[in-house]
Amino acid sequence: MADKGGHPGAPGRAPEAGGCDKVRNVALVGHSGAGKTTLVEALLAATGTLQRAGKVEDGTTVSDYDEVEVRQQRSVNLALAPFEHGGVKINLIDTPGYADFVGDLRAGLRAADAALFVISAVDGIDGLSRMLWEECAAVGMPRAVVVTKVDQQRGDFDDVVLTCQDVFGEGVAPLYFPVSNGDGLRGLIGLLTQRCLDYSTGKRAECDPDPEYVDQIAEQRAALIEGIIQESEDESLMDRYLSGEDLDVKALIGDLETAVARGSFYPVLATSVPHGDHPGPVVGMLELLEIITQAFPSPLEHGIPSVTPVKGGPPEEVACDPDGPLIAEVIKTTSDPYVGRISLVRVFSGTLRPDTTVHVSGHGMEDRGHEDHDVDERVGALTSPIGKAQRTVSSCIAGDICAVAKLTRAESGDTLSDPGSPMVMAPWTMPDPLLPVAIRAKSKADEDKLSQALGRLVAEDPTLRLENNSETRQLVLWCMGEAHADVLIDRLKTRYGVEVERVDLRVPLRETFGGAAKGLGRHVKQSGGHGQYGICHIDVEPLPSGEGFEFVDKIVGGVVPRQFIPSVEKGVRQQMARGVSAGYPLVDIKITLRDGKAHSVDSSDMAFQAAGALALKDAASQVPVLLLEPVDEVDVLIADDYVGPIMSDLSSRRGRVLGSQAVPGGRTMIKAEVPQLEIVRYAIDLRSMSQGTGTFSRTFLRYEPLPSHLAEKVAEESKDG
Repeated sequence: MADKGGHPGAPGRAPEAGGCDKVRNVALVGHSGAGKTTLVEALLAATGTLQRAGKVEDGTTVSDYDEVEVRQQRSVNLALAPFEHGGVKINLIDTPGYADFVGDLRAGLRAADAALFVISAVDGIDGLSRMLWEECAAVGMPRAVVVTKVDQQRGDFDDVVLTCQDVFGEGVAPLYFPVSNGDGLRGLIGLLTQRCLDYSTGKRAECDPDPEYVDQIAEQRAALIEGIIQESEDESLMDRYLSGEDLDVKALIGDLETAVARGSFYPVLATSVPHGDHPGPVVGMLELLEIITQAFPSPLEHGIPSVTPVKGGPPEEVACDPDGPLIAEVIKTTSDPYVGRISLVRVFSGTLRPDTTVHVSGHGMEDRGHEDHDVDERVGALTSPIGKAQRTVSSCIAGDICAVAKLTRAESGDTLSDPGSPMVMAPWTMPDPLLPVAIRAKSKADEDKLSQALGRLVAEDPTLRLENNSETRQLVLWCMGEAHADVLIDRLKTRYGVEVERVDLRVPLRETFGGAAKGLGRHVKQSGGHGQYGICHIDVEPLPSGEGFEFVDKIVGGVVPRQFIPSVEKGVRQQMARGVSAGYPLVDIKITLRDGKAHSVDSSDMAFQAAGALALKDAASQVPVLLLEPVDEVDVLIADDYVGPIMSDLSSRRGRVLGSQAVPGGRTMIKAEVPQLEIVRYAIDLRSMSQGTGTFSRTFLRYEPLPSHLAEKVAEESKDG
C-alpha cells in the first residue's frame, strides 16, 4: 500500500465515552474538494489526538488511507475519526463528497446525530449538498455549515453565506466573520460577544475588534440576534430587544444552542487550514469544537430508527440506554485479505462487549444480491478505529460507535441484537445503482477467484447490485457511476488479486415474426440399424406484443402419433429460446401443427423435437424476422432550470416524453418511455447535464420493434460474434 511513510503523527489511546450524554456523532457532508478530509486533520491536531496534521497531497491523512484514495487524492470511503474535547467524545464521520459514493455518505448520516455541511468559499454549493440538506431537513437532523478556504484569493465568505441563506432557507446565520491583515487571514470576530479572536501568532488571543469593523458587527449581530429570538422559547425576548434592552449574551448563547440541537437554527462558521500556496494560521477549530460539544445533540436527544421483532409485530420503543436491550447497526463492512471482515457498528441501545453472542439480521436487499439472513454470531475484539489504526476498547455503550471483528455474515445495513429477542431496524434509504458495467475474468485463475471476491464486495457495498444475466450470459455490476465502477474493479485487483476486463453490455433483445409463414421440418436419417424419422408441417402467425407463445394441435388421422405432438412443441420451444435470426429469444408467435409423417420403427421423441426446430427455422426463412428492444418507463427528477435540455435529450434518445409535473423545492418530475439501448449510460449523462442535481428511476415496460437501421447493425454484429 502506497501510504508514503504513514501518518506524520501517530494517534494515542482511544477516547472513552463517559456516558451517553458525553458522545457526539457528527457526519461531515460536502462536495468533493470542499476540504472535509483536511478539516478532520485540523480538528485531530487541534485536540492533540495527532502530533500534527497530515496532507491529502502527501497521502498521509487519517481518513483517506485506502490506496485508491491515496492515488486519487479524494475520499471514496466512509471513515471514522474519534477524539475527545472538553470531556466529550466526538465521533467525526468523514464521508465521500462524490455522488458515486453516496452509499457511504447515507451510511454516515445514519450513524450521526448531527451533520456539518462543509462548503468551500471558493467553489460554493453543489447539487448534492442541496439534496442532502433537504434529506436532513425531512428527518429533523441538526445541522451547521462550515465554510472552508476563506483564506484563499477567490474565497468569498460573505457571498457563500448569502448563497447558503438563499439555498438552505431560513435559520442560516453566521456566528463569526473572518478578518484579514496584510499577510492573509488574521482571525474571527464573534458577533454575539463582539470580540476579536486573533490567530495570527498561531494561538487564539482575545482582543477588541478594530474600529473599521464596528458597523459590520452591528449589522450582522442584529440579524443574528433576531434569528435566535425567533427560535427562543422566551416570548418576551423580542419585545425587550425592540425596546432597546441589552440582552444577556449567555442567555442568547443558551437559546442558540437549544435551537441548533433542535434542528431549527443552522450556524455558519468560517475556517482556514494552511496548505500549499496558502500559508497562515489554523483558524476556527476551537469555535467549531464549541458548536459540536455544546450545541449539537447527544444520542440521548436524537431519535432512534424504528425497530421491530424479526418474527414480526408492531415496532417497539427503544431508548438510548446502556443497560437496555442490545440494538446496534452495521454502518459499514470492509473485508481485508489478512485481517478478515471488520464491521463499523453504531450502538443505539444496550452495551456491546467482546466475545459475546449477538443475533445478526439482514433483510430487504435480495434484489441487490444480499440474501435475507438471521444468524447468531460471536463478536470478536472491539476497537476504536482512526484511519487504518485499530485501538482496542473494552466495550461500546449506547450512542457510541466501534469496529467489530469476526462477524463473518454481517453486511452493511444489518442489525445486531440480543439472541433471546432478535430485532431488525428499519433500513435507511439507499439509491438504486443505475449504471450497468459488464465484466469478465481475464484468466481461468481469475475466474476461479471472482465469485468469492464479488461476494465480499456486495457485502461491503449496499449500493452495488450484482447480476448474472442468463439471457446475455454476462456478469453485470450495477454501479452508481463511472468512478464507482472504477473503484470496484481496482479493488478486485488490489485487494483480492482478481483481474477483470470490461466488455460491451448486451441489452436482451427479442425476435418475432414479421408475418405469417409455413414451415416444413424434416428429420430423416437412415444409416443402418435404428434410424431417425420425423416430419412436421407448421403454420406460424405473429401475436400481439406481450402475448407470448401459443401452440395449437390440428393433427387428424394420426399422421403424427399423439405421443410425439408434445415432442414437436418441445423442439419449437427450444429453437425459440435459441432464436432464428440474431440469436435472441423468439416471442409472440402462434404455432399450429397441421400435418406430418411418422415411421413405425424409426420415429422417436428426439426425431420430432428436431423436426419441430427445423420447421420453425424453415418458416423464419420465408418472412422478415423483427428484432424487438426493451423499453423502460423512466422518471427523471430534475431542477426546474434543466427541464428543457433534459426533455430534448430524452427525445434524442428515441424517447417519448409523456408529461411532467411540478415537485416541491423547485423541481420537476419528467415521465418518459425510452429504449434500454439508449439509456445504458444515462446515469453518467444525466449527472453531467444537471450538474449533479438530477436523479432517475427506470422500470421495464414492454418490447417494441427495433428500427430497421439499428436491427441491421445488431444482426451484423451477431454474425461477426
